[in-house]
Amino acid sequence: MKKLCLLVCMSLGLSATAVANGDPDAGKAKSAVCAACHNVDGNSAIDMNPKLAGQHANYIVKQLKEFKLASQTGGEEGRNNAVMNGMAAPLSEQDMEDLAAYFSSQEATPGATPEEYVEQGQKLYMGGDAERGVTACTACHGPDGNGMQLAGFPDISGQHATYLASQLKAFRDGTRHNDMNGMMRDIASKLTDEDIETLSNYIAGLH
Repeated sequence: MKKLCLLVCMSLGLSATAVANGDPDAGKAKSAVCAACHNVDGNSAIDMNPKLAGQHANYIVKQLKEFKLASQTGGEEGRNNAVMNGMAAPLSEQDMEDLAAYFSSQEATPGATPEEYVEQGQKLYMGGDAERGVTACTACHGPDGNGMQLAGFPDISGQHATYLASQLKAFRDGTRHNDMNGMMRDIASKLTDEDIETLSNYIAGLH
C-alpha cells in the first residue's frame, strides 16, 4: 500500500497542484451559506458535519465536484449526500476553488482522544493489522493525520470522531464509493465496528 501511495503521488502530482486558482477572499464571501453546518471558519460545532478548516484545497474541490456529479446522476456517480448534492449543484468550478481556498486557509481547532482509545488506536493507525490485511492509516495519511496533498489524501487530523466513523462505515457498506482506486472501501471492509470506533476517536486527537 505504501508503494501504491507513492505511485499515486507521482502520477497525480501535476493535476493536484493545478487546483490552486481559488481566491480566499471571494471564497469567504461565498461561504455564508456553508456556515450553518460548517461554521463561519469551517470548524463545525456539529460532530456529524466535517471540519473544513485547514483541509487541502484540492480535496475540498474534488468532494464538491463529486457532490455536484451525484446531483446530476441521481446518486449513481460521485458522492451522494442529500444535503450536499443540493448545495453543490449550482456551484461553478471557480466557486468551488474559491470556497476551497478560503476553508483551507483557516486554522482547524484541535480535537482530543479519550484515554481509553489511545493505546489500541495508535497500534491500529500506525501499524495496521497484517493478519487481517488492514493497511496502516499512516501509509497515506501520515503519522499526524495530515494526509498527502499532492496525492489527494485528506487531512484527517482532529476531525470529529462521529463524522469519521460515519464515513468509514459508508466506505465499508459501499454507500460512499468516491475513493481513489477503491482503497478506502478495501480497508474499511476489513474493519469491525470496534475498530472504527477506536480509530475514529484516536484520529480525532491527532494534530
